[in-house]
Parts: sequence; C-alpha cells; structure tokens
Amino acid sequence: MDFKTALFYILSAILVIAALRVITARNPVHAVLFLVLAFFNASGLWLLLQAEFLAIALIVVYVGAVMVLFLFVVMMLDINLERLRQGFWSNLWLGGPIALLMVAEMVAVLSARNIAPEGAPAAAVGSNTKALGVAIYTDYVYPFELASVILLVALIAAVVLNLRKRKDTKQLDPARQIAVKRRDRVRIVSMPSEKE
Repeated sequence: MDFKTALFYILSAILVIAALRVITARNPVHAVLFLVLAFFNASGLWLLLQAEFLAIALIVVYVGAVMVLFLFVVMMLDINLERLRQGFWSNLWLGGPIALLMVAEMVAVLSARNIAPEGAPAAAVGSNTKALGVAIYTDYVYPFELASVILLVALIAAVVLNLRKRKDTKQLDPARQIAVKRRDRVRIVSMPSEKE
C-alpha cells in the first residue's frame, strides 16, 4: 500500500467518524466542531484527487465562513435541548428507511468494480481551476446564473423576514434619534460637595 492510499483511508476514516459524531453529539457546540473536522478531512480528500481549488474553497467558504457563523449562532442562542430531542423517536419511521437507503447506495457505489464508465473524458490539460471556470462560464452558464438568482431571492427573503415587526426586539426610530436637542442629551446637576 502506497502513501496516497494509506492517507486516503486515514482521512476517510476520520471523516466518517466525525460525520457520525456530528449527528450523535449531545452538545451542539461539539457537533459544530466535529463538522469542522469533517470539512477539513473532506478537503484533504479533494487534495488527494488533485482538485486544489475545491479543497481551498471548502476550507475558505465552509470552515472559514459558514461554520464560524454556525458556531456563533449555536453558542449565542439559548437552545432548549430537551425540546429538540422530544420528536426524535416519533420521526424515526421516516428517517430510518431513508438512512438505510443512503447506506445501500453508498455500498453499491463503493463496491462497483469499475466506477468510471468506458467513455470517461480525459483529464484536463493544465490547471483544474481553469477547466472548472471554463466549464462554469461556457457550458453551464445558464444553471450558474439561475443558481445566483435563486440565492439573491433567498437573501432578499431573509432580509424581509428579519425586518418584519416583532415584539421581542427593540425597534429604533432614526428620526427620533437625530431630532434631539443639545440640552436634552446632557443635564448638569449642581450638588453640594461631601465633607468628611
């Protein structure tokens, strides 16, 4: 067994263990940290496949931005864990068969003797980042634009949903903030000095 194969098996084992710990960890902060570990190992697998751009994008986008956001949200929210666990067993009838189907699909893919079809395209000459960019902006330009429009609509919807009038937040009125006079902000009070 050469070094690349051994490294693949090590990274894959850590990835599977971290992914299992994401869904079995009782503490949500630990689950997020295990997800970060899973992303790092997936990035290592991308590097073994010589997809450097995807590996760095996984680290920068998911670990650097999304996971940090998840970690802050999980740490700042007061999550009632007992209420979250109440519906677990009642939804097992739906989640169990789906999990078994996913495991069966993974076993079928991993046990296939020849994963690549006969007419598989040859590897790109030069940088795979350039090949990815050419493919996105030529062959898949319309799906790429459609995905960007969907993300824009989701962003606008998130802003609109967040700006609705809620009773649990304090709303500030900028017109009232700038309409104050100088004498309303500071009041000088004359007090007798204390004697010891």
